[in-house]
Formats: sequence, C-alpha cells, structure tokens
Amino acid sequence: MRIKLKNYPHRKSLFLIRFFLGLPKSLFPKAFKGWADDKIKNMGVHSTTHIDAPWHYSPTVDGKPAKTIDEIPLEWLFAPGVKIDVSGKADFEEITVADIENDLAKTAARIEPGHIVLIHTGRDKLQGNDYVDRGLGMSRAATEWLIDQGVKVMGIDQWGFDLPLRYLVKKAKETKNAELFWQAHLVGAEKEYLHMEQLTNLQALPSHGFKVAVFPLKLKGASAAPARVVAILDN
Repeated sequence: MRIKLKNYPHRKSLFLIRFFLGLPKSLFPKAFKGWADDKIKNMGVHSTTHIDAPWHYSPTVDGKPAKTIDEIPLEWLFAPGVKIDVSGKADFEEITVADIENDLAKTAARIEPGHIVLIHTGRDKLQGNDYVDRGLGMSRAATEWLIDQGVKVMGIDQWGFDLPLRYLVKKAKETKNAELFWQAHLVGAEKEYLHMEQLTNLQALPSHGFKVAVFPLKLKGASAAPARVVAILDN
C-alpha cells in the first residue's frame, strides 16, 4: 500500500503569509525564507510499519468491546523484547508452537508476561518486490500460545501476520476450509492482543537482552496506527 508525500517548499508559504495573515513582505525577517510543509496522501492506518488494535480483528473480545488504538495502555508498548528466528522456513509455511519452543531452547531466551515478542522471518528484504504475496504465517496455535504466556504485543517483519492473503484465499477455495482464512488475526476475537506488521531490521537484534518501544499515533477510534518501533539494547 503505497503512500504519497507531497512536499511544499519554503517559498510556497510566503504567499499565504502575505495575503492570508496580512504580514507585508517588508516585515519578513531577513533570515526568513518561508516555512516548509508536507501533506501525506493515500495513507491508511495499516500502511507502513503499524500496530493493529484488537478492534481491527473484531468488534468484541471475549464478548466485551474491543479496544481501539487510543485505548491501549502505554505500558503494554514499552517492555523487554524477545526475538524468535524462523527465517529458515520456506514461504507459505505456518509458524508453529514447536518453532517458537525450539528457538527458545536454542537461544535460552525466556518469554515472561508483558514481554514483546518479535517474529523474525527475514521477509522485510522483499519490500519493493513480492512483499505482499510471499512470506510465512503465524498459526492460530502459536498466536494463542504466546498470549497464554502473558504476551500482549507481538510483531512480524513481513507484510502481514497471517499467511499471504491471496495464498490464503486460494487454499481456502481448494480445501473448502472455512477456518483457514485470517486464523491468527481472529484469535483476537477471543483473546486480547495486538500485533505489529511490516517491521524491519530484526536480523540486527539478539534473541533477548533488549527493550522494545512502540510509538503509534494516537488516533481516536482507529483500528491501527502507523508506528515508530525502536529496539533499545542493554549494555
């Protein structure tokens, strides 16, 4: 989902200042060249790196109203991080509970309540190519398992959290399986959690020993928000 940034150079504002604000050019400070401005176009809340609120998955969670992005407690979004590396798996494979447990055993990382878990697929390198149509997918079981460990926030470095959408549609038609489509997202209708999509540079992180800070735009009533996601490494 491409966004467009329209840039307005400094000189464009000079007209506005003179005629709409009524300040004559003779009273412009000598160093004043006007102010630059920009407009974002064609940008949805799920464009770019973003975090999905429970409201995105379903209007309710376990029968209660689902939270929108402005209702998310800030303390959920700043916590110790754990990276799970599944980059060796092939496209269109599901990420399973066994994949997570095997990587934790390999790295000696521990997932504790409140931790933020990042799933490293390596598919961020596909941006600009087959980014939307290739990748892995979190299984329902793996998503539920992380939530059951006390994880409220998780994220992935590919276009979406589930298997690629066009692939899911194709497989659902082939198998006649009505439970196949969007299985990881729909866990959120039963158990409250948030996930981030389109993360980058997870290969630069260790398996643990860092904090994650998620800074989403606070958009009232929104199902998601673009986010600056930062890893802070311990000394």
